[in-house]
Amino acid sequence: MIGTERVDLEPGKRPNRAMSEFFPESTGSQPKGNVAEYTVSEISGALKRAVEDQFGHVRVRGEISGYRGPHSSGHAYFSLKDDRARLEAVVWKGTMSRLKFRPEEGMEVIATGKLTTYPGSSKYQIVIDSLEPAGAGALMALLEERKRRLAAEGLFDRERKRALPFMPLVLGVITSPTGAVIRDILHRIKDRFPLHVVVWPVRVQGETSGAEVTTAVQGFNALTDDGPIRRPHLLIVARGGGSLEDLWGFNDEALARAVAASDIPVISAVGHETDWTLVDYAADLRAPTPTGAAEFAVPVKAELEATLANLAARLRGCMSRHTDRKRQELRAAARALPSPDQLLALPRRHFDEVTSRLSRALIVSTERKRARLEAIRLSPATLDRKMTETRRIIDRDMARAYAALRAVLRERRGRFDRTLPRLSPQPLLRRQKQAGEQVAALERRLDQATIMRLERLRGRVTQAERLLSTLSHQSILERGFVLVTDAQGDLLKRAAEVTPHAALSLRFADGAVGAIATDGTPRPKPQPKPGAKPKDPGTQGSLF
Repeated sequence: MIGTERVDLEPGKRPNRAMSEFFPESTGSQPKGNVAEYTVSEISGALKRAVEDQFGHVRVRGEISGYRGPHSSGHAYFSLKDDRARLEAVVWKGTMSRLKFRPEEGMEVIATGKLTTYPGSSKYQIVIDSLEPAGAGALMALLEERKRRLAAEGLFDRERKRALPFMPLVLGVITSPTGAVIRDILHRIKDRFPLHVVVWPVRVQGETSGAEVTTAVQGFNALTDDGPIRRPHLLIVARGGGSLEDLWGFNDEALARAVAASDIPVISAVGHETDWTLVDYAADLRAPTPTGAAEFAVPVKAELEATLANLAARLRGCMSRHTDRKRQELRAAARALPSPDQLLALPRRHFDEVTSRLSRALIVSTERKRARLEAIRLSPATLDRKMTETRRIIDRDMARAYAALRAVLRERRGRFDRTLPRLSPQPLLRRQKQAGEQVAALERRLDQATIMRLERLRGRVTQAERLLSTLSHQSILERGFVLVTDAQGDLLKRAAEVTPHAALSLRFADGAVGAIATDGTPRPKPQPKPGAKPKDPGTQGSLF
């Protein structure tokens, strides 16, 4: 218990021993019946010295109340209370950084320090030099309460835990860079499966350990795959063994939430196998030791190589057996199949039959086309008849058009004559004018239609005449050819059709002449008589 000493300043009484020691000049300086006068500062200073001298080093047990974390200056202010009293407490910034655990509201602790007063508010308080939990039971009760609350939120559910990557390329380790833990992890990874390891140095014990590990987990998750520091595929949070107070930073609620929310799978390797923290529950996998975490993180390279070699050998054997089996099946199927000649016999026969029918069909089609072409006799007489028929149709259509126009005009004129008596002069004149305009428009349309019709017919006649001129034998005769006919007027196309001494008619472009056919032997050229004048080559002589 904290001892106290009363300072009696009631009227009519002298100060006790403590006051007389601090104010010797006041003893006996006043009349015996008067009260001594002191300033407020004197009273406050006397009380401060009395309290600090009497309680310069005390240990106080109580429950933390009103804790809101360190002030902006780094100091922490709260109260220690029990069921009957309350004591103000302050932890200076330097002491705050040396505490092994962070104070929390409702935690029962044992504070070591000295009592002092604060004259500005007439309060006394304890300046804490060290702070420790009141016992493992209190810490365990606080831990169980946190565990229960986080478990109720689902942070420890098995469904939230992710499978670890089988072969990570980058491994992130969160631990102290100077301890034996990181050396054990690196050595184990080097023996099993060397890979790239990124270490995030943190304090693993003390007031700031939980916040630093939380920042490390969040920092690893903020990295990118293409950044200067590649994002790890797996995280290991590791620390050696220790007491509950030493491992208290890994029971931090913010750290447990950060591990549970991490996108990267996390292996917890905090303490020995019997040590459990909230990080172990929130992590995707708990390893009994840091060395065990390294074994969980990476496989054994030699075992993988042996397994791969075994699988490759089995694959080669399987492929060889499969190929042999398929080859045997192919040979069996080949024996059951007919030969190529047997397969192609029927198609080849069908092809020969179709080929023979095709040649006959081509001959028959050619003969039919030739007969149809010979049946069509395109002669000048046929073209003349076609042109005569076309002119007749044109004249008929023109006569019908003029008749229809005259009928329309007669109808309109009759209608006009019938309605004229019933109309007044002005509407009559207007209607007459409109009728005249309509008649003029119809006449213009008739003229335009007639001209267009005549132009089309004239074009058709011109084309027919051009075709007649092209197909006429007269144009052929103009180029020097001769049309040979016999005495009956039949056309002779070949020399075999001409009989010797037959009378022939030779039609030239400018007229026809008679001729007698010979046997085809050329006659000798007649010699000119002596004294006869040679004929003018420009004059045309007899053909024979």
